Amino acid sequence: MISVGMSTSSAFPLGLEQAFRLSAEIGYDGVEIMVTNDAATHSASRLLELAAEHGQPILSIHAPVLLLTHFVWGRDPKAKLERTAELAVATGAPTVVAHPPFRWQSGYAERFLDIVREISARHGVTIAIENMFPWKIAGRSMKMYAPGWDPSDMECAAATLDFSHASLSGRDSLELARALDTRLRHVHLCDGSRSSDDGGIFDEHLVPGRGVEPVAAVLRELALRDWSGSVVAEVNTKKAGSPDARLEMLTETLAFARDALRVTGVRRLPAPQERRSA
Repeated sequence: MISVGMSTSSAFPLGLEQAFRLSAEIGYDGVEIMVTNDAATHSASRLLELAAEHGQPILSIHAPVLLLTHFVWGRDPKAKLERTAELAVATGAPTVVAHPPFRWQSGYAERFLDIVREISARHGVTIAIENMFPWKIAGRSMKMYAPGWDPSDMECAAATLDFSHASLSGRDSLELARALDTRLRHVHLCDGSRSSDDGGIFDEHLVPGRGVEPVAAVLRELALRDWSGSVVAEVNTKKAGSPDARLEMLTETLAFARDALRVTGVRRLPAPQERRSA
């Protein structure tokens, strides 16, 4: 069965303990820890304490994002990724989510894929590179990521699919999932309604089903091919307006995932790679 977890970022601006409590109350299978400026997100002992208290295993750790957590674990992006992998091992999380480097992180960007392979092998964790999106300023596309924003174009072993990012990039999520093939190891469950080509500039992270991405189709296909990764809700509830509204959004998200992943009495599909070789 595919686990459906909740990112602690989905509870923002609530604190870490409240995120664990909310995830357990709604019925998620576990949590993804977004590493932030909150020291508790850096502490394996505190995370394990919360996991045990709320019955919520830690499914994945999201490495700190440069623009939001510039000083977390220093300024060296390689050291940040190393520390994230160490935290994953200490908490039993099998997956680390990492963004591709910004182009101005030149030394790190040039060796990024080698660094990912080295750290992954050294710590025995999967580092799944997340799809991002092109930035557009005054209608002009800006190259912000290196080697790029699309992991399907990289020689990486594992990737994370984020539906909101796919929407903003104008990339069809189902096509992207198939292009990633067996390298797709992690999913950020959300939705998006606009691309940068039609004026979208904000990463929406909508409740799935409230945007235009083929979220249910992707989840159904993953279920049909006995996919073994985790689906983690990463929904923006910051403007929910009330605790009840936040609870409703995250409950709706879990119900959407459970319904899409409920595939019974149907013949298993081979993975795309198996179909090509048949």
